Amino acid sequence: MKTKLLLASVLLALTAGCATTEGDKTASVSSEPKVYNETLNPRQKEYPNHLGFNDLHIQAIRHLKPTTNHIHDPDLQTIVHHHCKAYDDGTLLCLMFHTGMKDQDKPMGFEYIITTEQFNKLPEEEKPYWHYHLEEIPRAHATFPDLTAAEAAKILPAVNETYGKVYYFKKPHDKMPLGEPYILIVQDMPEQE
Repeated sequence: MKTKLLLASVLLALTAGCATTEGDKTASVSSEPKVYNETLNPRQKEYPNHLGFNDLHIQAIRHLKPTTNHIHDPDLQTIVHHHCKAYDDGTLLCLMFHTGMKDQDKPMGFEYIITTEQFNKLPEEEKPYWHYHLEEIPRAHATFPDLTAAEAAKILPAVNETYGKVYYFKKPHDKMPLGEPYILIVQDMPEQE
């Protein structure tokens, strides 16, 4: 604990030393703005880089493996919250929760999202594991609950042209990851009304 406090103090001192004052003016060592993906992360100014998986929040159904293959299986209707981090290479990594992302909620899986260009470079045998968001966003009734309608309309064309691969390591109500992890083939899920 003492080591962590000492390290934090040193980092704070180093950070404070990055600005100099001259009269009433404060000059920063770097005048360049922080780089972030303005299209997929429109609220970066509200959620700084250190918060990670708050870049984009997507809610979608048809993202849980159903117990039955029936259209009215409750797992197909369960909203899965995707809390995503956008990366400079155009990919996103979304932690998936069935309850949201409150302090004690644990992820049950993740969706790895890539661009169409990256998808086209995948080996053919890999492509069936990925779903095309232009087709799946309407089928999954996906929404962007933290964005205004104008913000959502701006990013939707970019998100539509991506592909996702869904990995699960835990079932929604299990306290711990039990059994084998699996890849969910979203496009093979029964259609919803």
